[in-house]
Amino acid sequence: MSKAKLVYIMSLRNAAADKAGQHIDYKGGQRYMKSPLEYLVHALDTTPLGDAYTLEAVLFDDDEGSPRDRHALQDYGFGFDPARRWIFPGDLRAQGRRVNDIFHNVPSTYRQLPLDASAERAAGKKEFEQRLADRLHALGTDLVVLDGLLVILDQLARPESPFFRQIVNIHPGITRLESPFERRGAWATLDALHGARGERVVDWRTRETVPIEPVLKTGASFHYVDTGIDSGEVIFDVLGTDIDPSDTILELRWNNFNRSLFPALHQGLALMAETVGA
Repeated sequence: MSKAKLVYIMSLRNAAADKAGQHIDYKGGQRYMKSPLEYLVHALDTTPLGDAYTLEAVLFDDDEGSPRDRHALQDYGFGFDPARRWIFPGDLRAQGRRVNDIFHNVPSTYRQLPLDASAERAAGKKEFEQRLADRLHALGTDLVVLDGLLVILDQLARPESPFFRQIVNIHPGITRLESPFERRGAWATLDALHGARGERVVDWRTRETVPIEPVLKTGASFHYVDTGIDSGEVIFDVLGTDIDPSDTILELRWNNFNRSLFPALHQGLALMAETVGA
């Protein structure tokens, strides 16, 4: 069976917020913050996932022309520089190829437009997704994995798209609405931390909370991407992370990556290996 061609799409600014590729303060010591991408690269080299997939490219949507993106990436930059921090070791290789050599920028430039310029933003987002689609077609993509992409896909995730049900997301929370541990959206980790402290955020703009019974676990979900927010069909999820209410956001992030998100990513890809690209 031929290997499926996998393309990884991310936002560097999200990885930077996680301090990816750096050592973080952890309970009085330090621990290395491995990103999901770095985990996947090692898994492709050391586990049967490498018999099923090849990593064809890593695409990122950050816009060097955006002052906000430049600020978010001030410690990292928009590409590997040995004199600066980077989100993984500079010599990291995936199946023999330097990961930095398969890094490509497809900037979501429409985000610079004013929020009230709805027609222009919609047209700009459509154009961005078309550029993504063109790159995916050129790479012969069989499966797309999203990780911390801070853009909600629309055209690419619709049933009429040639990539429908070929795009999956790894999310740092349980996405099943029926679960008492459900944590959808961009604030999933912080939401879980509030829950462990006996709080539920009712307004993320003001951070207003109401008291609840503490919820001391969280997890991660590997799911298909639709046009909603973390609302696609779940392929595999793991509820494996205990929360200490005294955790910092990065301590909880480290725990959840290692105890739930990496296993969900791995097992989700293993489940899909028999059918993707067939």
